Amino acid sequence: MAYLMRTLFFLILCFLTPFNLSAQSQPLPLEAYGKLPNKSMMVISPNAQRMAYRDTANGRDLMVVIDLKTKSLLTAIDVSTVNPVNSYFIDNDRLILIASDNLHLWGFKGRHDVSAAYAFNISSNEIHQLLAPGYGIYKGQTRLGRILGISADKKYAYMPAYKSAGSFNLYRVNLQKKEKPRVYKRGTADTIDFFLNENNEVIARERYNNKKNLHRVEALIDDKWHEIFSEETPYPTKSFNGVTPDRKNLVMISRDKMRGRRAYYTMALADGKISGPIFSHDNKDVENVLTDLQRVVHGVQYSGFTPTYEFFDEKLNARMRGLKKALPDNTFVITDYTPDWKSMIFYMDGAQSSGDYVFYQNGALNMLAAARPDIPGQAVHPVTEYEFKARDGLTIPTLITMPSQTDKKLPAIMLPHGGPESYDRLGFDWMSQYFASRGYVVIQPQFRGSKGFGLQHVLRGRGEWGRKMQDDLTDAVNHLAEKGTIDKSRVCIVGASYGGYAALAGATFTPELYKCAVSINGVSDVERMLKDDKRSYGRNHWVVSYWQEVLAKGEVDEDHLEQISPINHVKKVTAPVLLIHGERDQTVPLRQSEDMFDELEDADKEVTFIELEEGDHHLSKGINRLKALKAMDEFIKQHI
Repeated sequence: MAYLMRTLFFLILCFLTPFNLSAQSQPLPLEAYGKLPNKSMMVISPNAQRMAYRDTANGRDLMVVIDLKTKSLLTAIDVSTVNPVNSYFIDNDRLILIASDNLHLWGFKGRHDVSAAYAFNISSNEIHQLLAPGYGIYKGQTRLGRILGISADKKYAYMPAYKSAGSFNLYRVNLQKKEKPRVYKRGTADTIDFFLNENNEVIARERYNNKKNLHRVEALIDDKWHEIFSEETPYPTKSFNGVTPDRKNLVMISRDKMRGRRAYYTMALADGKISGPIFSHDNKDVENVLTDLQRVVHGVQYSGFTPTYEFFDEKLNARMRGLKKALPDNTFVITDYTPDWKSMIFYMDGAQSSGDYVFYQNGALNMLAAARPDIPGQAVHPVTEYEFKARDGLTIPTLITMPSQTDKKLPAIMLPHGGPESYDRLGFDWMSQYFASRGYVVIQPQFRGSKGFGLQHVLRGRGEWGRKMQDDLTDAVNHLAEKGTIDKSRVCIVGASYGGYAALAGATFTPELYKCAVSINGVSDVERMLKDDKRSYGRNHWVVSYWQEVLAKGEVDEDHLEQISPINHVKKVTAPVLLIHGERDQTVPLRQSEDMFDELEDADKEVTFIELEEGDHHLSKGINRLKALKAMDEFIKQHI
């Protein structure tokens, strides 16, 4: 551990490049914050000798593979047409790329977000798609990138897909060349997942029937399906995420009733007996599980402003404690690891880092690459955890990003997150850091309805869009104004997705509070959003049931939906509004901003609308992120 601590201290010194923020007469250029990270998706080969990452510096978009011993380039392939969002090695010579694209689907109207998996051979520099539509694969489906297991010889992947609208099967797919996939195990129309043993034999399947609201798990015993779990629910409340090392149990994430937190349980395949909670925490939810290629679970990631981990292996727990002790003001996220866990790659950001990849091996931690080399550690503005009491007494966890100025009553940006069942992290956020670099206090309340702070915090947000969830934002502004931290007369509300809705709700429901509002891919008409989901999924689909519960506690009333829709209250708007929306957004349709713009214009309100060409819901294209940031910068400077 002492060696690790010395190495970490040396690492910190390496990050401290000759840069003095206080000596800068001008802040860093907008482009430094608005462009995509130079490097992302960094992963390591099983033998820990090769590293791969996505390189988007200087307008390129490459998947790069490096030899770690010689520091030499092994290969690089253009992935601009593939748009990978995740990657991992299946052996030392091959990568799997999980990609996403927005496409027209044969036989379906409009465009759809489509995922796919690609096999990339490093030696031959060849890439081919796995499980493409056709070849007996139903064309009208979007999730074709899931891999549930890899054969022992690494020749085949096991991937689920619909053969037709009434048959969800598991396929054996060739990893070496393109060929027609073979049905490996047939499922049913309501099958949503399969689970395999060490020999890649199917041992269980998960089902969810939307019409019957029935969630089931069946174990395959003596070649017959046996139901071991059944729950009537309008949408799944339990998730099955992998298998235990002995393959005798499924891993289940469910609510710990004693703690009110999501916890790790196991369910026996033999009889459905549930054991646990095995991993549980008083004030954190189990958010993710860490698995190998065969979905064997080795540990969990807990929620929170700073993610934490817990493993079955105590040595790994000690390693994570050492990192936290040595660098307490930084966040470490595990991005990849070798099968034996002796080598690991972390993404680190925080007090002295805008995002760096570091490599752990043999007790030492070494710098691999900076994700944002144009933003040195000293330019990172401090982010602090804060709490305040909402008007009804509920504690609202909050992140505050402060500018370099130490003056009181500074201008502020209210920045509610999307979701809304999501939350912000204590790390480098490109948007909040940009605003802080321009002299604004950035406020990120984890309003009721946010996840990561217990089930009760989530449930308090049910039916509270535009109401108590919005009150939490208002109370944050008033609280910080009373403390003298911000100037209440100089606050702009900015948000994306649900945050975009909150921005429009702020402009309509509390027009006296904000001097301007920016909505990025935001919802303006809640009633139409729900109607669109019913058309897309069907009235009985669990997605519709979920939104009905979130919006109105299951008791959907058109009057209620109309009342909480900003588009119906544009006459109340007094502040200028900026609408930004991607033309290919499949989460919140473009028409949500188009219609809001028309209504604001008709009401003679000050409104600007920017449509992002080929833009998606997440500003994933660098050119669109820059365009959006420039528009926001000019708009906010003009009004506060």
